[in-house]
Amino acid sequence: MSIFSQLNTTASALTAQRLRMDVISSNMANIDTARAELVDGKWQPYRRKTVAMQQDGSSFLAHLHQAQGKTHSLNGVKVSGIREDQSPFKLVFDPEHPDANDQGYVQMPNVDPLKEMVDLISSTRSYEANVTVFNASKEMLMKTLQLGK
Repeated sequence: MSIFSQLNTTASALTAQRLRMDVISSNMANIDTARAELVDGKWQPYRRKTVAMQQDGSSFLAHLHQAQGKTHSLNGVKVSGIREDQSPFKLVFDPEHPDANDQGYVQMPNVDPLKEMVDLISSTRSYEANVTVFNASKEMLMKTLQLGK
């Protein structure tokens, strides 16, 4: 185990949370986008996106630790994909909209601003916690180096 493994683990979490915040920002920016994608000649609204994360155990060292039965290995986190939310689009009554159907309803994105703000707060808090862990680890490493003087 390297002395930098804890820093690498925390850095992977910071990167993943930053991507999550970027995706949430994209969702909020497209909250009114009724024409995001052309499918079979019809415009489809923007579809909410979510970030899926998983433990990063792809390194050789992680597989070696697993084969040896060691339970303590710091692997970090990785983004396994950005997925589209398959919940139905919102229907908004706006007969003057160019995309309105015969009844006057327009399909709007399935983005809920309340849900996005909760996700953003959660992601921000996780990012802040990881910054605190990173700084504490860095401080411990600096103190260790000072002991060697």
